Amino acid sequence: MAGTSADRKTFPNPNGHLTNTVMSDSIKHECGIAMIRLLKPVDFYLKKYGSALYGLNKMHLLMEKQHNRGQDGAGLANIKLYPEPGCVYIDRERSNTATPIKDVFQRIESRIAEATAKNPERLRDAQWLKRHVGFTGEVFLGHLRYGTFGKNNIENVHPVSRENNWMTRSLVLAGNFNLTNIDELFRRLIELGQYPPATTDTVTILERIGHFLDRENDDKYRYFKDKGYSKQQITDLLAKHIDLKEVVSLAARRWDGGYVMAGMIGHGDAFVMRDPCGIRPAFYYRDDEVVVAASERAVIQTVFNKPYEQVRELEPGHVLIVRRDGDFSVEPFTAPQPIRPCSFERIYFSRGSDRDIYRERKRLGALLVPQILRSIDHDIENTVFSYIPNTAESAFFGLVGGLDEYCQHIRAERILHENGSLTEQRLKEILRFKPRFEKVAIKDVKMRTFITQDNDRDDLVAHVYDITYGTIRAGKDNLVILDDSIVRGTTLRQSIVRILDRLEPRKIVVCSSAPQIRYPDCYGIDMSRLGDFVAFRAAVELLRESGRQTLIDDVYRECLEQLQGERSQAANCVKRIYEPFTDEQISTKIAQIIKAPDIRSQVEVIYQTVPNMHEAIPAHGGDWYFTGDYPTPGGNAVADQAFVNFYEKRNERAY
Repeated sequence: MAGTSADRKTFPNPNGHLTNTVMSDSIKHECGIAMIRLLKPVDFYLKKYGSALYGLNKMHLLMEKQHNRGQDGAGLANIKLYPEPGCVYIDRERSNTATPIKDVFQRIESRIAEATAKNPERLRDAQWLKRHVGFTGEVFLGHLRYGTFGKNNIENVHPVSRENNWMTRSLVLAGNFNLTNIDELFRRLIELGQYPPATTDTVTILERIGHFLDRENDDKYRYFKDKGYSKQQITDLLAKHIDLKEVVSLAARRWDGGYVMAGMIGHGDAFVMRDPCGIRPAFYYRDDEVVVAASERAVIQTVFNKPYEQVRELEPGHVLIVRRDGDFSVEPFTAPQPIRPCSFERIYFSRGSDRDIYRERKRLGALLVPQILRSIDHDIENTVFSYIPNTAESAFFGLVGGLDEYCQHIRAERILHENGSLTEQRLKEILRFKPRFEKVAIKDVKMRTFITQDNDRDDLVAHVYDITYGTIRAGKDNLVILDDSIVRGTTLRQSIVRILDRLEPRKIVVCSSAPQIRYPDCYGIDMSRLGDFVAFRAAVELLRESGRQTLIDDVYRECLEQLQGERSQAANCVKRIYEPFTDEQISTKIAQIIKAPDIRSQVEVIYQTVPNMHEAIPAHGGDWYFTGDYPTPGGNAVADQAFVNFYEKRNERAY
């Protein structure tokens, strides 16, 4: 579940309706988390920063700066440390409106404004606010949700809670996760004697952590009771001695997938844990005033004005824990695994303002230069270079740099070739040799069409993008257009290539800064239907055209056999679909697929190579989208199930 697969939204929208997205192919992807623990009394922040709402304001910024990670919902929870009996100490607001972050904070601000309307000076009374007003405590947990499957119900918006009169048993949870074996985990809850209220991913994980939290409470309670402590004394002792690392370690023991889980216990302990393969991202910063965690490094840098070096990445298989008394630790909670951070995270999902991500995306663009030059036969003078706004912008800067470097080399060679007889006019001619960059494609509208008739809807789809007229010399210029990734090819066929063709270029070269997406994802991004991938459809068409239908049948039988065996031993049989063909052959077929019959220009498709991607993003080897090499056993099973669903024409999620 990309954050919460309790709400399971299929990818892509099978009816072809447009979604409000900035990339050319819609991907429902992972969510975002944010956590702040204030380490000083609230009075401290009032005196130093002029507001008793310092923590709340910072959370608002952390969530707004990560709005790219979730547009389907947002939620915020807060816990007050050392509350008086009878005082509400857990507050929670969630929204699934069109503007969920704004809605959540407007509700909170309204509550504060109402409570202080008669006496505005109360806003400077931290203790009164903590006693009488919500969201004025010391521990904050926020979540941005991208739904992945099903309806966008408010019940599926994080943070979710499991509350109890015993503070040490109350649990608030938010996550960016997708687990491949949720059915198995649910069955184990039943075997433990539980009766979860729903079969969703979110509830299953909440109840699993809750089970081990309850067990830890029971064990510690019996220990202190045997020591002769009173029940009231035991309450405080539990808050001091709950072994949170043990709780999360036991809870996560059988999890298969990618995850970052963040939680708060009612008495004030807080944690953030990251999967042992490091699939999903998490970062943190700590000083003597705050501990803060978020899904993206640059967000923490911006909100707290901290240099790159001071924001740490949470290591895979580790849990960050902040105890009620402020004690801080980062410890391993599970055995180490091969580290496979998500490469697609770097190519598209994260904000490009991160220092490393920005450099990586530029490098991805630069590495495409040799393939592009071959495609246009090195005809720089008669080629215009552009990109699909806005997600390919950083990669385009890298492409610009690579082309400039190539042209510099050519200019230098030509000057040297003159052997000292260079005239001023010839020099000017040589110096004019440089690439032509234009903003050709424009994302003109963002719409969710209500039109149901195919012809009318297709006409709207075709006009999502517009063009800058006069940028291409009709019939003479090539047009090279860069996208960050090509997933389905639907938008290219229905809108982008069609509108670009109006400029009448001699050739349209569509470039992807990512390699061919061939396999399902099940670790945070919901891409589980093979038939949605244009690379897969291209390979299947090539098999059928070359008389190899039997291979498709063989793979189907092999997938069925794998799924009947032990899940942990499953192999990815889908790889065989691609083996007979080169990357170039598949790209050629993709070009045919995205070129509608009425397109006059020649169309070519160029993808990034996997080795080049590894060169550009060396620290993030999670390339299963492109290679089929999954970091957990569950990934292979998902790939096999996805193929079975495709073969049997079942429009279902593969996990």
